[in-house]
Amino acid sequence: MPALDETGARAPSPVRGTPETRDTTADATSRLPWAALLVMAFTGFLLITTETMPAGLLARIAAGLGTSEGTVGQFVSAYALGTILATVPAIALTRGLRRKPVFVVAVTGVLLANTVTAVSSDVVLSLGARFVAGAFSGLAWAMLAGYARRISPPTLAGRALSIASLGTPIGLAVGTPFGAWLGATHDWRWSFGILSVLVAVALALTFVLVPDAPGQQAETQLSMARVLGLPSVAAVLVVIVAWMVGHNLLYTYIGPYLRTAADGLAVEAALVTFGVAAIVGVAITGALVDRALRPLLLASIGLFGGAGVIMLVGHSSTVAVLFAIVLWGIGYGGAATQLQTAISNAAGPNADIANSLLGVAFNLAILAGGVGGALLLAAGGLVLPAVMAALATVALVVAVRARRAFPVG
Repeated sequence: MPALDETGARAPSPVRGTPETRDTTADATSRLPWAALLVMAFTGFLLITTETMPAGLLARIAAGLGTSEGTVGQFVSAYALGTILATVPAIALTRGLRRKPVFVVAVTGVLLANTVTAVSSDVVLSLGARFVAGAFSGLAWAMLAGYARRISPPTLAGRALSIASLGTPIGLAVGTPFGAWLGATHDWRWSFGILSVLVAVALALTFVLVPDAPGQQAETQLSMARVLGLPSVAAVLVVIVAWMVGHNLLYTYIGPYLRTAADGLAVEAALVTFGVAAIVGVAITGALVDRALRPLLLASIGLFGGAGVIMLVGHSSTVAVLFAIVLWGIGYGGAATQLQTAISNAAGPNADIANSLLGVAFNLAILAGGVGGALLLAAGGLVLPAVMAALATVALVVAVRARRAFPVG
């Protein structure tokens, strides 16, 4: 009878020297494959910029398409819905295939869909293109964590993931604000057009610099239901949903919040401040995630919740709001790496399926943030940080109780 690992999958036979049983890239050197990981980070930068760019262009896109800011807010929601519906089946169908061809197809799909968004003058077509972009982006995101860890030395897996995830905060710090500036200076279509050019560059770099890696062995593959049923995986997903809904409520509608608070603080300045602080959060996470996951995650959620409280009670002070945005960015910056590390460890060889569930949870939160935020705006912008702080409390309580999901190291 074949041995079972801790996740319930059959352990693979240790046949030496076959690509299915060992990662030749990771075994060949104890050093990180920096070029490949930086290309992944660049791709992640473009994916997160594609996802969040409408947040900095709500008014301009609405004016250009002759619709409301609430409708344009659904550009983010449609993208998230595409990820939610497509990611899990796409990963289930492709997890046994070699990684590089699948990654190339995913990035190509994002490129084509984003180009349609750049030239479309029809709201329905634009929303459809955003849905397709989200579907392909979900596939790329779901496999990114496992791919980065697979081509890196096992002892440096967390650090490799933090490098590959660096694109997320840089996208929030530079990509979204730059898109907002470009849209204000020229036209919002320029923002999406230049983004498409950069995605094409990332695709070319992937062909040249990113090594291939084997897919998952058939004998270790658990069904999606069994992976979802692992207690540690379920706990991570609950934390993700609570934490990310709180984040996206405020991030998507940061403009309406600032109109009722911190008079004079521009959306672009707030987004840049958040993104720079998020880079600090990623740096801290990269240094600590392999040996101090639990305290790191609890501290991050605590900073995030504290930021929501400050943005509520100190809303009339620009200094207080800026300070809160810094705390928000530091707390949120390393979230993706921390949560991907936790769920990958919990799922073992089924990390790609687990990360597809993580991607679905993230994007359910984005969808809820886009739709829920539009509804909450009727009560005024100040309700957003209040809900953010409440959801952070829920995430913190679950994380404190889930010791197996979030171990110390």
